[in-house]
Amino acid sequence: MTKQIPPATPELNRLRAAAGLIPIIEAGLTDSKLSVERAALMASFCEWTTEKRSTDPEAIKLAESVDEGLKRIKTALTSAV
Repeated sequence: MTKQIPPATPELNRLRAAAGLIPIIEAGLTDSKLSVERAALMASFCEWTTEKRSTDPEAIKLAESVDEGLKRIKTALTSAV
């Protein structure tokens, strides 16, 4: 039996986008292809997506993943400054 994909909601779409941005931001900082200012701006979007917590299990899982990535990015940003 195939796994049912939950319907797309604006909240899930934002969280999915943020989860996809995390590795892009990290790679950009590591390769110096992304300025600190741009990375901070992208990270602020990711942070914004996690402000409103949902009761949807997939949204909670994505928000936790984004939070973990943001911790790594904030550490990289503070060491880059």
